[in-house]
Amino acid sequence: MWSTILGWLGEKTTTFGLWVKLDESTYRRIDNVIIPSRNGTTQIDHILVSVYGIFVIETKNMKGWIFGSENQATWTQSIFGKKHQFQNPLRQNYRHTKCLSEYLGISHDLIHSVVFFIGECEFKTPMPENVLNRGLADHIRSFSRVCFEDHQVRDIENRLRNVKENGGISKSDHLDSLKERHCSPSQPSDSSDQSKCPRCGGRLIERVAKKGTYAGRTFKGCSGYPACKYILN
Repeated sequence: MWSTILGWLGEKTTTFGLWVKLDESTYRRIDNVIIPSRNGTTQIDHILVSVYGIFVIETKNMKGWIFGSENQATWTQSIFGKKHQFQNPLRQNYRHTKCLSEYLGISHDLIHSVVFFIGECEFKTPMPENVLNRGLADHIRSFSRVCFEDHQVRDIENRLRNVKENGGISKSDHLDSLKERHCSPSQPSDSSDQSKCPRCGGRLIERVAKKGTYAGRTFKGCSGYPACKYILN
């Protein structure tokens, strides 16, 4: 319950900060959007649509020390002498960006993933440049390459607002989708289609194990590796 309240406060703080520091005529903000995908739904904290691309922002409201790296499955929060593990937010946001790319029918390269930590936290390991605990607006304004024309920005914004207001996807529907997806994580949601990753929607491609017990054997893994490490059983 308390973690839910903290998450809600974090999202509201980010919303207020973005509203104050970013020009609303340049960056069109849509908050708390549930996007349908081929294998369930995904909930995105904040989306900014601009001529400089689409920014997908995952917020984390945490205190203490934060340990993690781009390739780790789980990160660690250390506070008051206790350690807590949580899902790598970059991987979490990777699914968000992949689902959004597929839903809008645009290249994944035009979507920028950002993870923003709110609260009195300190990074104790080097973090990628898109993982921040301050300077969110400055980071977003640092993107200057034009990706969309004005009419495309308006069209994307309208589509996202429409799915939020009229999409018919409730919070309970989204939670049911999460439960269903995580009940059998090693199997695709559609057993007849073994070309799509059930976790992020990417392609499943044939790989060869280079080390370990199964060295030399072939298997199918997600093309999004290392951000997504799904392996078809």
